[in-house]
Amino acid sequence: DVFSVDSEKVADAFDPFGEGNEHSTPGEILAYRKPGSQPNGEGWNLRVVPNKFPALKVEGELEPRGEGLYDCVSGVGAHEVIIECARNESRTANLSVEEVRDTLQAYKDRLGDLKRDERLLHAVIFKNTGPLAGASLDHVHSQLIAMPLVPQEAELRLSNAEAHYRLRGRSLFADVVAQELKDQSRVVVDTPNFLAYCPYASRFAFETWIVPKFQQSHYEQVQRKHIEELAGLLRETLRRIDSALAEPAFNYVLQTAPFHDPPLPGYRWHIEILPRIARAAGFEWGTGSFINAVPPEDAARFLRETDVDG
Repeated sequence: DVFSVDSEKVADAFDPFGEGNEHSTPGEILAYRKPGSQPNGEGWNLRVVPNKFPALKVEGELEPRGEGLYDCVSGVGAHEVIIECARNESRTANLSVEEVRDTLQAYKDRLGDLKRDERLLHAVIFKNTGPLAGASLDHVHSQLIAMPLVPQEAELRLSNAEAHYRLRGRSLFADVVAQELKDQSRVVVDTPNFLAYCPYASRFAFETWIVPKFQQSHYEQVQRKHIEELAGLLRETLRRIDSALAEPAFNYVLQTAPFHDPPLPGYRWHIEILPRIARAAGFEWGTGSFINAVPPEDAARFLRETDVDG
């Protein structure tokens, strides 16, 4: 069987993220540069800049207030763009392992820096690739949004993990990794310190998670040796998805623990990859339940059997 999906492309246009167009973005917050190159000029491998149209802004004070039954807070936070390479490339899978490694290192560096701002409680890092996944620019990039609150969805994940740990004395993620390695039917790629697999009863067709085999709740604490290994695994997983599904639109999300929580023995940071080959409709929005036409066991087998080079 061949899975075929519509893969819309962002219209070709001026590339504000390309090397030589540094004037088109706000000034860089972080850059990995070639020796001798100057900030906000050419000669970089990766740049992090404020989003030109931010959802939240660093400037200002938190001003929580009530409006009758409702609670509000001012839009203080950070919204950053991680530009993952200097050339005009649209697919993460086409980056080198070194470029993916630099991207993952930038995630760590920026989370560690933003954590020092006491106003900020939680951050999410995400990638939108293709118009169906919400991308408006073709050049490969990720985004980071740091917030003055912990979102309800994150609170639910954390409380579920904590409840499992209290009940069983083991991390939920440790139990899932052990189960998937024993079963093998949903495993996509297995490396010494990470597992890529299609989750049991997954929400979306070909949804794939990458979970560390070691206990670590905060991504900003990840070691360099693990970033090196994760870079190869993430690239291979995305190359398998691109090859199997003809370069679909996709999102991925790096889920990590809130900034000021202590190390959590029941929770692990992880990456969720969500190909957009089917759209959520009325049933999904009305119930919170998802109809997935491709069982994760079939998806994982198809990805395992997909040939990828390099």
